[in-house]
Amino acid sequence: MTNQQILEIRSFNRFYTDLLGLLDSHLLDSPYSLAEGRILFEIASHGACRASDIIETLSIDKGYLSRILKKFEKEGLIERKASENDKRASLLSLSQSGIKVFNQLDSASNRQIEKITARLDQPELEALMGSMTKILQILK
Repeated sequence: MTNQQILEIRSFNRFYTDLLGLLDSHLLDSPYSLAEGRILFEIASHGACRASDIIETLSIDKGYLSRILKKFEKEGLIERKASENDKRASLLSLSQSGIKVFNQLDSASNRQIEKITARLDQPELEALMGSMTKILQILK
């Protein structure tokens, strides 16, 4: 890979993170960071999961995840239950409050994408979707 190619990929990454506001301290005008939103997404997507599952999926530091989970517990967003298979492990799930917060973040994220793509006509939207699919196929 050439230095120019590296610079172009980094430029695209900066553009995309700026477009979505991912470096803002609060995700989608919420009190939550991008990492916190993503953790809520992972718990919501899996129903009940272990902290180790989140660590593996997100490649997140165990101590950082632990602090976020403690914050979520304090705010009443998650519940812990002992795993039936391994009593040493806890299963994490969203509480009713957590589901509400997740749904709000999810809806705000959908609105953000709708706003970003609103000016695109159908051929442009199809080209965007095709390009995104191609990027995923190449990088996975």
